[in-house]
Amino acid sequence: MQKTARQSRPAAQPPGRPREFDMDTALDGAIRVFCERGYHATSIGDLTAAMRLATGSVYKAFCDKHAVFVAAFERYVSVRREQTRSAAARGANGREQLRNVLLTYVENSQGSEGRRGCIVVGSAVELSAVDPVIRARVTAQLKTNESFIAGLIREGQADGSVPDHVEADDTARLMICVTQGLRVVGKARLPLDGERLVGVAMKLLA
Repeated sequence: MQKTARQSRPAAQPPGRPREFDMDTALDGAIRVFCERGYHATSIGDLTAAMRLATGSVYKAFCDKHAVFVAAFERYVSVRREQTRSAAARGANGREQLRNVLLTYVENSQGSEGRRGCIVVGSAVELSAVDPVIRARVTAQLKTNESFIAGLIREGQADGSVPDHVEADDTARLMICVTQGLRVVGKARLPLDGERLVGVAMKLLA
């Protein structure tokens, strides 16, 4: 039985000493390997190769693997949040905004990105039961996504693109089940007909 990952925080950068690498670029490399392999199957060697850093540089910046994972998780959700909000903003009303969000999930669940997987879904499956630090982050992210979707539904009700009888909170919870399920299906490399699937999901707003 594997031990729970030791909980830790990234080490503070010594004052007056500039970091010798771009943090976001390094974390993007860590995200790729964590998404592909999961937490436990990823070694420090895998991380140094993916982040293009020497082992000493990783330990100086993060202390341990768990701290790298926490930082990678935060970087991942930040980037995804920006992508999702940008996609929604292209919609003319609440209904179109939600449709754009669902299409973004489908797009991210296909091809190499889909096969790589989602660090939030992977964390929920692999770590939430044994790591309270990661469980709190997974829960917070899912609640944030659910609240965002519920907000789009209510916006659609306000602009007339979504019927008033649609229960915003319950429908948003079901949409979260759909979006996270898409990432699981994409990781399993099953084909996804994006337009058809999103069309079915949008019937929840009928």
